[in-house]
Amino acid sequence: MRIALPRLLGPPGPRDVRASAARTLRVDALLALACAACAVFIGLRGGGGDSRAPDALGWTLLLALHMPLAFRRRAPLGAFLCLAACVAPYHALNYNHNAPMAASMLALFTVAMSGRTLRTVVVGAGVIGVMLGVKFGQGIAEGREALRITGWIVSFLILGVYVRVHRQYVASVVERAERAERTREEEARRRVAEERLRVARDLHDLLAHSITLVGVQTSVAAHVLAADPDRLDRAAVAKALEDISETCRTARGELRATLEVLRSGTDGDVHGGAVAADESRGPLPGLDGIADLAESARTAGAAVEVDVQECATPPAVGVAAYRIVQEALTNAVRHAGGPGLTIRVGLRTEHAAAGAEGAGAEGGVLRVTVSDDGRMVQDPSHTPGFGLLGMRERARSVGGTLEAGPREEGGFMVSAVLPLVAAGAAVAAAGPGGAA
Repeated sequence: MRIALPRLLGPPGPRDVRASAARTLRVDALLALACAACAVFIGLRGGGGDSRAPDALGWTLLLALHMPLAFRRRAPLGAFLCLAACVAPYHALNYNHNAPMAASMLALFTVAMSGRTLRTVVVGAGVIGVMLGVKFGQGIAEGREALRITGWIVSFLILGVYVRVHRQYVASVVERAERAERTREEEARRRVAEERLRVARDLHDLLAHSITLVGVQTSVAAHVLAADPDRLDRAAVAKALEDISETCRTARGELRATLEVLRSGTDGDVHGGAVAADESRGPLPGLDGIADLAESARTAGAAVEVDVQECATPPAVGVAAYRIVQEALTNAVRHAGGPGLTIRVGLRTEHAAAGAEGAGAEGGVLRVTVSDDGRMVQDPSHTPGFGLLGMRERARSVGGTLEAGPREEGGFMVSAVLPLVAAGAAVAAAGPGGAA
């Protein structure tokens, strides 16, 4: 059997509505026909008690009162009123009172099932009041019989109300289930987007840093070769090529580590296609890798001064600080590089005032600063990248802040404040990949 999935999940289309209406009308018409056949069978058995068997008029009224039942779910109250218009003269002429009983109870059940409780109470009270008034007017014996029938009327009305309440409950359960499914799908899409952003940031930082250093080191080697071919400084050329080789090896190792974490995450917690990467074993080192970054920048010709205070930082904060320093060094070498360039890197913990922006629960923060004294050299053909945006995203991923801009005394400065205590909560709120 072929089933269209969008038709099951989405709202019904016009074609579905027409098919459902036709099917409902067909089912109700068959039910009305069955009730009519039952009424004819009871009517042919003759009258019960003081009632008489239907004649031509009685059969006409008996068959006519079943016709509105074909539209009982399309117009419940209208169908009941049409049935009552035929039942009233039928009973008034004292025809077999048992013959239309099934149709009458079905109509009352439909009114109770499809309408509000107030309408059900009004219709039930009206039917019972009219019936008791007429029957007790005919005598006590007729009144007692009417009271017995009243129990059936109340039972069918209560059954109809129960069915309506049960359907509403089932509909609410289905709606909550569909809403929960939509929420899970939205959460899965959000986590997939976060994972893609995390991978994009990792690859951007890794490749931009490595390619920039390789480009600078290659320029150094080319300059040595072209400066004085007759007096070739083989040691300088060998040193430049060795620096290039070391940069490539480091980039290859970091890229392999990144891919290993992503690949191992696919075998772990996968929710809706989003990989919950283990941030505690991030693909890159933390503060202990700052010295290697500084050494790589030195091979590109910059003088790098590092002042790192030894401190215990959460893994997510260490990765964020490492990436911020890496991107800041890359930008300094690339855009402010030149003879005499000095870059100063500082990382130290501070106890910020309570309530300060970016401070943790106890005020402990890691302050990261990277400044240079170079002159920004912008290539007219250069297209602005995502370096500063990526650094700000990394700071926000652990609940911190970042500022970057030119210094008054010349050069450029990047300053980030990363909370130490609240980092875990920030990462948990950001979801998987938020702190990468």
